[in-house]
Order: sequence, then structure tokens, then C-alpha cells
Amino acid sequence: MLDAVIAICKGGGMTVVASKYARIENDLYQTEPWATEALVRHFPVKGMRIWEPAAGNHLIADVLKEAGATVHTSDFATYSRQQDQWVDFLDDLPITFGGDGIITNPPYGVQNRTAVKFAEKALERCTGLVALLLTAKFDSGSTRTHLYRDNPRFAAKITLTDRISWTLDGITGTEDHAWYIWTETPRLPRSPVILYAGRQA
Repeated sequence: MLDAVIAICKGGGMTVVASKYARIENDLYQTEPWATEALVRHFPVKGMRIWEPAAGNHLIADVLKEAGATVHTSDFATYSRQQDQWVDFLDDLPITFGGDGIITNPPYGVQNRTAVKFAEKALERCTGLVALLLTAKFDSGSTRTHLYRDNPRFAAKITLTDRISWTLDGITGTEDHAWYIWTETPRLPRSPVILYAGRQA
């Protein structure tokens, strides 16, 4: 696993502290496999070492593994499947990640404030690929331009043309979603691109 490349240190050991964001009991938003498949069609992960820091029941991690990645799962809660590591990603603990990328569907919080913190932490902790599944309007916020318009690592947005059923029963909400992708520093020698993907290739 990736335990060797995720180092969490404070006073010589790991410290568990209260979470920076509240989640109600059983507040589990599961990402249908097709949504992650849409990501890896455009950004292959074969041979990569990936950290999934809001792993839930590992639906994203499973697709990444099937696509050839080695995946380290973590979360601040355990659902039906055990995490490789208990980590509150928004902790201020010094965390270094020696792998190739961070891919996750983070909690959004009120007005996407928690999602912004997740993006900032991911970019701070990973110099490689960062891919976050967020609302399709995430890049419309004037207070978030440091993450996309003004960010030299921002590389792509993959707009999902189908809506995700978070409860895995075919029932979808009214919100549209997209993958936001940041790459290495500096990003590939081109302007950010907008791509489209859905349940089918």
C-alpha cells in the first residue's frame, strides 16, 4: 500500500483531533463508477500511486484500481469498508504525499467552502495530478479564482453530461457535476481545456 509515501507527523506521532467540518451520521455520497470511468478515459492512471482522502465505501478507489493504479484510501470515518488510514484531510497536521496524485469526491460544505479547503490542501500536498469531483458551477465563484483562472496548475474541467445517483438507485438530484483537474507545476504547455463525458465513452 501507500503507507510509506503518506507521512503524518506531529511530535513524533499521529494526533487525532476534531474534524474541521461536520458530517451528519450516514452522510455518505457514493460516486457511481461511471463518473470515475469518465475521468480515467481522459486522464489515465495506470501505474500511478493515488491517494483517495475521502474514500467512503471505495467506489472511486475501486475504479482507479481497475484502471491500473495503486490506491491508498483514507477518511475520517469508516463505512462498510475499512480505510487504509484514518485521516481528517482538513487537519493542519503536516502531511506529505510522495505519490503521483490525489483523486476524490470531497465534501462540499455551505457555498462550497469545504470543497475549496479540500482543493487548497490537495494542491499543497500533491505536486502531481489532483482531480476533484465538484459542482459544475464551482469555477463560477469569484472568490475561487485562485484555484482555476489564476492557477498555473489548473489543466481541465470534465463536465459530466449525466447526473450522478449518489444513493446508487437511479434517483438523481438537480445538480450537475464536473471533474476539475490540476496537473504538475507548471501545467502542461497549453491553456486549460473543457471536456465532456457521461455514462458512455
